[in-house]
This record gives sequence, C-alpha cells and structure tokens, in this order.
Amino acid sequence: MSGLREHQKAMRRKAISEAGVALFERQGFDNTTIEQIAREAGVSAPTVFKYFGSKQEIILEMLQKADETALQEARAHMAELDDPLDALCYLEQVLVDHALSMLPAPIWRELLLHVLGGDQSELPEKYKRLNESLQHAIASLLRDLQQRGKLRADLDVELAAFLLNDYSHLQILRLVSSEPMDLEQHRRQVRQTSGLILQGMIAR
Repeated sequence: MSGLREHQKAMRRKAISEAGVALFERQGFDNTTIEQIAREAGVSAPTVFKYFGSKQEIILEMLQKADETALQEARAHMAELDDPLDALCYLEQVLVDHALSMLPAPIWRELLLHVLGGDQSELPEKYKRLNESLQHAIASLLRDLQQRGKLRADLDVELAAFLLNDYSHLQILRLVSSEPMDLEQHRRQVRQTSGLILQGMIAR
C-alpha cells in the first residue's frame, strides 16, 4: 500500500506541476494564482500548497531537474571532446536544450526579464541561489578541462564559469524572444562569443 500511495503522490505532484507550467505559458507567471493552478490540476488549493509552498517552487523544481539532467549528460560526454571550444559549446547546448524542454520559451522570457531586470521578488532570489549552484557545477566541468591540459593552469575557473553563465542569460533571452526561435543562429553566436572568451583579446 505504501508503494501505491507514493505513486499517487508522485502523480499528483506531476499533475500540479504540469498545470502550473501550462498556465504560466498561457497567461503568464505573474498573472497565475495558486487557486487557478488547483482548478487546472483538479485538486484543492491546500493540496497545491501541500506539494509546493508557492507557485515559484513549481518553476524552481523544473529548473533544478533541467540543470541536473543536463549536467549529468555533460559530464558523461565532455571528456570525449578534445577541443575545449567544442566542449564549452556542447555544455551550453545541453543546458539550453534541457531548459527549453522543461519550460517553454514564453515562461523563460518572463523569468529572465525578472532576473536580468534586478527584480527583488521571491522568484529571482531563489533563482539566484539555484543559478549559483549551476555556476559552481560549470566551474567543476571547466576544472576537469583544466586538469586535462585543455585550459591554462592559472585560469580562474570560478570567474570563467561566472562569465560564461552570466552572458548565457542574455543569449538565452535573445533566443526565446525571437519568433520563431532560431537555435542554429543561437549556437553560432554562442560559439563565436565562447571562442572570444576562450582565446582572449590580448595580442600575443
């Protein structure tokens, strides 16, 4: 019976999460209430609060799942890439692909405008903490490249991860703001900017 109850809880949580994402995409995150999510999922508002303390937590859980899946995939395959630029572009590609598979472009547009606009509401603050975890994970992957001799031994990998991750927010915002989204153009721009960061601008 305990297995059945756990399965039912997981299915209910999934239904609430999917209802929230559908409403966020349809009418916007800011315009969506817990009561609306409850109606969409066919449950009561207290039930939504039982699984998610706020509508922000629905978004954050999706983001965390996307990051964890992407980083697991990146760790499995980046060691196969000899060119550090190929490795960086691959990392960015899997992060973006999984992010967009979890949350549609309209939600990303609204979320990134909040974050990049310096909004001090609950979502950006929690997103900031989640993003810091992602940044540290990126630094760990860069450190692996460094230890393999693909990056300079004196490279500050934490700073490099910050720069790559920070600029990627602007690139993703540009991507999700285009109609239709042009992933090929996005990846060309990512390769160009990542190459510039990787090679530096000082004449040698």
